[in-house]
Amino acid sequence: MAHFKKKQAGTKQEVPTSAMPDVVFMLLFFFMVTTVLREVTLKVKVDLTQAENIEKIEKKRLVSYIYIGPERLENGKLGEDKVQIDDDIIEDIGAIRTLMYDKLLEEQRLIVSLRVDENSTFGLLTEVQEELKQAGTFRVNYSTKREN
Repeated sequence: MAHFKKKQAGTKQEVPTSAMPDVVFMLLFFFMVTTVLREVTLKVKVDLTQAENIEKIEKKRLVSYIYIGPERLENGKLGEDKVQIDDDIIEDIGAIRTLMYDKLLEEQRLIVSLRVDENSTFGLLTEVQEELKQAGTFRVNYSTKREN
């Protein structure tokens, strides 16, 4: 009776990993491009005014939002009008100039979008506009909601 011996192939059973760095970088690039940054937590109440002629900003990455409205207090009450940039209430209006100038240095095509509550005082808006002018941020947009 003859015994048969199993021949073993001379090839190795390893998975080629030479293309793995390329795949990792493609995935990383894909997620960096498609990821949406988190929204700002509003600490002020903003009910936008209505307007007829409005344009939508296409490049949202270039926009820095400034919110002006009554501060949301605990127990659902509203306080005095405040200015919010990113997630922070700005107590010193003069700090807006430095903050926005630094943002302008980071992104030369920066658009400042003012989201102002319809019942806010005009004096506070004027002070913010003056600080933006001093910072050199001349591309200013006023956010509104479309009129019905």
